Amino acid sequence: MASRPPLRTVSAASSSHSTDSPTAAAAPPGGVPQSITALLNNPLPSASSASYWLPWPPPTSLPDAPPAPSHPCDLSRADFAPYLAAVADPFSRFADIRLHTTAELATPSSPSSGLAACLREVPALFFKEDFALEDGATFESACPLADGAALQERLGQQLDVVEAHLVQEIARRSASFYEAQGRLRGLDGEIVSAVGRIRDLREVVRVLTGDLVGDAQQVQDLNATRSNLVALQEKLTIILYVSQALTALRLLVLAADCAGALDVIDDLQNLLDTDELAGLYCFRHIRDQLGTSLDSVNSILSAEFVRAAVPDGKTVDAMISSTVKRRTSMPLNGTEHEVSVDEEESFILRDRLLPLIICLLRTDKVPAVLRIYRDTLITVMKASIKSTVAEMLPVLISRPIDSDSVTGERAADSDAGGQSLANKLRSLSSEGFVQLLSAIFRIVQVHLLQAAEVKKIVQWIMRNLDGNIHTDATNPVVQHGRTVDTSQENDNGVTSRVSSTVTRSPTKLSLFQGKANDMSSTNSIKNVRADVLRESTEAVFAACDAAHGRWAKLLGVRAALHPKLRLQEFLIIYNITEEFIAATEKIGGRLGYNIRGILQQQSKQFVDHQHTVRMAKIKAVLDQETWVAVDVPEEFQAIVLSLSSTDFPVNGMEIPSTDSNSKFSEDGISTAQEPSYSTENSVDNGNATSVTGHENRAESTSPQIENSVAGHVKSMSQTIVLGGVGYHMVNCGLILLKMLSEYVDISKCLPSLSFEVVQRVVEILKLFNTRTCQLVLGAGAMQVSGLKSITSKHLALASQIISFIHSLIPDIRRVLFMKIPEARKQLLMSELDRVNQDYKVHRDEIHTKLVQIMRERLLANLRKLPQIVESWNGPDDNDLQPSLFAKAVTKEVTYLHRILSQILLEVDVQAIFRQVVQIFHSHITEAFSKLDVNSPQAKNRLCRDVQHILVCIRKLPAQNFSAETVRNYGLLDEFLAEKFGTKVDE
Repeated sequence: MASRPPLRTVSAASSSHSTDSPTAAAAPPGGVPQSITALLNNPLPSASSASYWLPWPPPTSLPDAPPAPSHPCDLSRADFAPYLAAVADPFSRFADIRLHTTAELATPSSPSSGLAACLREVPALFFKEDFALEDGATFESACPLADGAALQERLGQQLDVVEAHLVQEIARRSASFYEAQGRLRGLDGEIVSAVGRIRDLREVVRVLTGDLVGDAQQVQDLNATRSNLVALQEKLTIILYVSQALTALRLLVLAADCAGALDVIDDLQNLLDTDELAGLYCFRHIRDQLGTSLDSVNSILSAEFVRAAVPDGKTVDAMISSTVKRRTSMPLNGTEHEVSVDEEESFILRDRLLPLIICLLRTDKVPAVLRIYRDTLITVMKASIKSTVAEMLPVLISRPIDSDSVTGERAADSDAGGQSLANKLRSLSSEGFVQLLSAIFRIVQVHLLQAAEVKKIVQWIMRNLDGNIHTDATNPVVQHGRTVDTSQENDNGVTSRVSSTVTRSPTKLSLFQGKANDMSSTNSIKNVRADVLRESTEAVFAACDAAHGRWAKLLGVRAALHPKLRLQEFLIIYNITEEFIAATEKIGGRLGYNIRGILQQQSKQFVDHQHTVRMAKIKAVLDQETWVAVDVPEEFQAIVLSLSSTDFPVNGMEIPSTDSNSKFSEDGISTAQEPSYSTENSVDNGNATSVTGHENRAESTSPQIENSVAGHVKSMSQTIVLGGVGYHMVNCGLILLKMLSEYVDISKCLPSLSFEVVQRVVEILKLFNTRTCQLVLGAGAMQVSGLKSITSKHLALASQIISFIHSLIPDIRRVLFMKIPEARKQLLMSELDRVNQDYKVHRDEIHTKLVQIMRERLLANLRKLPQIVESWNGPDDNDLQPSLFAKAVTKEVTYLHRILSQILLEVDVQAIFRQVVQIFHSHITEAFSKLDVNSPQAKNRLCRDVQHILVCIRKLPAQNFSAETVRNYGLLDEFLAEKFGTKVDE
């Protein structure tokens, strides 16, 4: 198959169009596209064309025609056979194309039929989107190498099919294309006609204008020239004014005349806003110049405001330091921190701040300046505190240190020289530290009061931000976070000053009013007022917060020393801190949570340390206790009276004073002479309950511990009275009472820690009860205190102490619960009730132990009774006295009665001897019933012994435990009546 000629767009029908057609110029070069249909529909190529459109090769030349027959009727089909054979193949192709075109035109609704025909004749591989012959698999599928000539022929035929269908699609859409082209040519003709008519109309207008309105136009041009000259003169006048204004502005800024400078700036700014200076190249930088001048004015106003509002730190420091230095030589009896602002000074401050604030309001810089003022105030106040500390520390350290109030750690810091500021602060005595805090308090008050005064002035001005400052004698002034009615005289004075200021500068007020009007709404003015008021309030609060931080830092440096102070010393620091917090919160209007937390933390550390010391102290005192009765000084009776009084002082109980000349020594409180107690009446080591394990002797208490109960005593009492009942006391009981009064004092002085104090009281009461039980009932005192035995007197004294504390707990609970909220009382009440019950159980166990002692002594004597009875049967036994058994029993019970009646309460003695009498009746009756008494002498001796014992029993203070009217009647009386027919009268 021959190669395809290149496709050319050549049409022989182009010659049919006229060259002078209006649309000839629009025809594309190379021919008119309308001839493409004729080309496609022609089965033979054009004679003038050098190339071919159709996909078949050029036809061969026709054979020569045979000679014409002599007559037309002699023609037959055979004569046309050579011609038909030559055109048979092209004609068949032409017929197929016409048939295909007719079918497509008959079904125009299926545009995809041509594509479907292509797909039927051409493989679908060539229509894939990713068709690429460089792909090996695609190339092998599309171009198999088996037969090259057949492949080329097949590919050529497939290409012809595709081209033929593309040409058909183009022909199908040619009608609309020709219609649009025709309309476009018509439009071009209309446009050419319209342009000609417009050209004619313009010429007519030009002629009319020159003939009719020429003079009027000249007059109009002259008027425009005159207006331009007038505008030029005005511009030159403005240029002169602006030039002079800029010169004056520089001079006003240099002279610090902020109000005049702001007037000039406002005038020039109005010129800029109204575009009066638009287009003037000489004033192209005027906005920058005004901005620079405005910044300079703002800087001057800010500096003047800060200078007027912040106190002079050096002057304040010198004044306060000199005052404190004069007072350092005097004892610290109290603190005075009343600092007030003089009325005249307040007026002077208002006169200085009023024009500054008004100017700052005009520049909308009041919030920003207030923030600068806040930072400056904090910086100056911190610097004043730092310089005061540095200046006063050498003076306070050089003072003699009270040895009683300085711990070893603080004295060591003082001896070390205290190179650092923290060491110097720690080396201060508590009085010196309070003096330092007092000076800092005054410095802070001076700064904060002036800050509050500034806030008051700002608020007064902002209340009158309606543009017309007027007299308002009844308007309250918000001061220090509270509302205070300002006197009419003060308001009138300030208003007169404001009125005079406004009168002197009417332009300033009008500009301020204009600026307010530019806000276009009342909400804008309210927003400005809110911002200024918020910043003024934040400035005072930030200063208070900074003062709290400095104060807290000073407290934190001495955090390790404060818990070790005495209560009076700690209270001075606590009270001055509370006063400082209250004063600053009153000025700032907000709570200082940080410093309150630190103060609460140090107070809790103080309570914990005091409790730890007292727990160790009471344990040491108990370990050294010899359980000997002591006289009770009046101060301890006063403590009991104050605790049990219904009108307990709300402000705290007076702490009993101590004196080194006390009669109490380190070994305990001096005691009265005690009668000797025979070894027979002591608790035998074998019968006493011993303490298991080895206990080391506790270290001796320091003189400070013993001095806590020692004092100069004007008179002594053998008992301490509580609720009308007298209790005998020992050394540990008085010390515990003293400790309880100190806990009450801490609770009254530190009401926020009342809950913790009650818990500590519960702990120390539990410790005292447990340790007393171990030492007395458990016989632990024989190991730690060196007692040879635990006697009935020791037990009785222990019972008295336990009974006294048991009776005192309700009063202690009532006093301690005064400062505790109701919601937290229930838990503490149950704790104290359990402790109180433990004390009652302990007392009952002591009484049971006393009864057990008497029972053991009775059993010991009963074991000797058979030997004594053997001697009664002798014929020469004429002794009329009771036996040794009866004498020993009555002697021991009589001695126990004497000892207990001297120490215990009557009701306790009766309860104890009621059990003793029952034991005597039962055990003695049982023992006598078992005796073999036959001789008259033995019976007489037995009768005398029974009568002797019954006489002793009648004297015991036991309550009747039978229905008999005879006192302490029992089994032994029945035995006497049954055996001997007699009885013993009362």
